[in-house]
Amino acid sequence: MGKYTQESDEDSVKNELKEGYCKEACDEKPPKSVSDYLIPHILNLYASRATPQDFEIYAPHATFVDPLMCAEGVKQIKSSFYSLAKVFSESKIVEYSIKENVISPGKTEILIDNKQYYKFLGKDINMISLITLRTENGKIVRHEDWWDKKPLSNRETVKVPLVGRVVEVAKRASMFATHALMSFGKDPSL
Repeated sequence: MGKYTQESDEDSVKNELKEGYCKEACDEKPPKSVSDYLIPHILNLYASRATPQDFEIYAPHATFVDPLMCAEGVKQIKSSFYSLAKVFSESKIVEYSIKENVISPGKTEILIDNKQYYKFLGKDINMISLITLRTENGKIVRHEDWWDKKPLSNRETVKVPLVGRVVEVAKRASMFATHALMSFGKDPSL
């Protein structure tokens, strides 16, 4: 398990912002592991500087779930991450460690223990999170973001299944509203 921090040197941040993406996401070197390939793209998504290529890491039927929404398919996942820049003036993963587990041939689970930073209406928000990526043949099929490392609420994880079902419906409604506001997953024009 490696531990990483994003560069805090002002010049390197300016250069990275000028280039508009995490350089590693476009490197031509073959990755050593599935996480080596995926992490630069994940960093771009959480830093509100995603490109259409950053979403190529997802299988067409992939899901993304966090405490606020449940996205199904790449277009809804795009809406989820493209909306970050509309809500927050800044967002990024500032520190993270990775653990990669091979489940079976072609299937892995990647755990990203991380600290996220957001700026909302001038206020700094620091949050710890556990991102779980389940992959098949190098593509993400399930992406979960557990805020404060707490399991996501659903009908299987709460004491009263009906409450869990209400939470699931609310997440889907939130995703639908976000998806509609974000032009149904269209890539922004550059």
